Amino acid sequence: MKPENHSSVSEFLLLGLPIKPGEQGMFFTLFLGMYLTTVLGNLLIILLIRLDARLHTPMYFFLSHLAFSDISLSSVTVPKMLMDMHTRQLPITYVGCISQLYFFLIFVTLDNFLLAMMAYDRYVAICHPLHYNTIMREELCVLLVAGSWIISCGCALLHTILITQIMRPENQSSVSEFLLLGLPIRPEEQGMFFTLFLGMYLTTVLGNLLIILLIRLDSRLHTPMYFFLSHLAFSDISLSSVTVPKMLMDMHKRQQSVPFVGCISQLYFFILFGCLDSFLLAMMAYDRYVAICHSLHYHTIMREGLCTLLVAGCWIISCSSALLHTLLLVRLSFCANNVITHFFCDLSVLLKLSCSDISLNELVILTEGGMLLFLHLAIVLGSYTRIGTIILRSPSSGIAGDCKALSTCGSHLSMVSLFYGAILVLYFSYSSSNSTDKDMIIPLMYIVVTPMLNPFIYRLRNRDMKLALRLFSEKEKISNTTVVAKITL
Repeated sequence: MKPENHSSVSEFLLLGLPIKPGEQGMFFTLFLGMYLTTVLGNLLIILLIRLDARLHTPMYFFLSHLAFSDISLSSVTVPKMLMDMHTRQLPITYVGCISQLYFFLIFVTLDNFLLAMMAYDRYVAICHPLHYNTIMREELCVLLVAGSWIISCGCALLHTILITQIMRPENQSSVSEFLLLGLPIRPEEQGMFFTLFLGMYLTTVLGNLLIILLIRLDSRLHTPMYFFLSHLAFSDISLSSVTVPKMLMDMHKRQQSVPFVGCISQLYFFILFGCLDSFLLAMMAYDRYVAICHSLHYHTIMREGLCTLLVAGCWIISCSSALLHTLLLVRLSFCANNVITHFFCDLSVLLKLSCSDISLNELVILTEGGMLLFLHLAIVLGSYTRIGTIILRSPSSGIAGDCKALSTCGSHLSMVSLFYGAILVLYFSYSSSNSTDKDMIIPLMYIVVTPMLNPFIYRLRNRDMKLALRLFSEKEKISNTTVVAKITL
């Protein structure tokens, strides 16, 4: 964010390939054929891998993701190039250029990571064939692909934010940092609230890490419901870590400034993990619906491939939503006022500080945000409405058979009520344009309180988690006793 006055264009002209006008038709046909071959060929690879059980191996798992990445990489650039060649209209908008750059960087980086993963897979298969299935287990493959996606999105975001500091669409004089006023707490109460929020944050991190650990160690928890729960626990840790450590640092050092890039990065990851939380809660509701209403076909419907695909889709949509709001924000100007009356870089507060026209940003928030919120609530309410209908219509003997599936519904409903209750209040309070210090309480609910309560809700209200924790504690006691005995001898 440059602090001086400067003038920038609002669109760019793509000159395209250096092709003579008389050869445009030939090259258009050539590149169109190559693009269609790329899309159809890679779609065929994905289809064959999905349909043939013999191809359900780590190598082809990576290959299917590489095929999807190749389709996406070509689709980011080639259709625009073909359109320009056909219509001979070369301009591209500022937002379109930044979006193309972001997704181009994502899929180029992802391609490199996937090729590296495939090389490692071949190394294990040839150099350690007897331990291949042990090393290249399913969990590791999923973790490697998920890590590739996350690193690729982070790398693309970094370069995109840096380039937006140069590509500014209008005359402006902007600030280089913001001041976070934090929570409206009296100076003499700072120490007490610092200790309180530090304890809540540590409880959030340790409690959700414990959930992830128990799910990883106990094979009885290797089910779709707990697969989604482990991702939700990771998302909760990340959501709190995006904002709470900075808030605690400001309370302790009383240094409330945050640079522009840091503020934008915090906003991006806050939207990402907030949106991811919503999607995962919706997926868990759908899982409970299938487990109770289609119990005989549960393992057929909620198969491993579908669960992985749903989680990957949640990540992709969340990253795209966060990118959309971030790009629309960085194109705005911030002139004189740089004071954020919040404890983190909240989108609604940043928009009020801008001296540009924010009508497009508000429209996207109310439409895109409303559509996603409606989709999440429709899945959750539709699933539990159907579950309630089935339970009321079924005899008592039928309900007893689904007792295990029903045991997790109470925990999930508690999480949904806490999370969506705060989101709904925040959404409607934003649409009504009422902003007071009390509005900070709502974000605190789903940033600090809800992630902290999730481990307690699932541990106290779920029999499987209680049993897994008891067995884990007993194993630790036995292990400690054995170590002490060896030391004594």
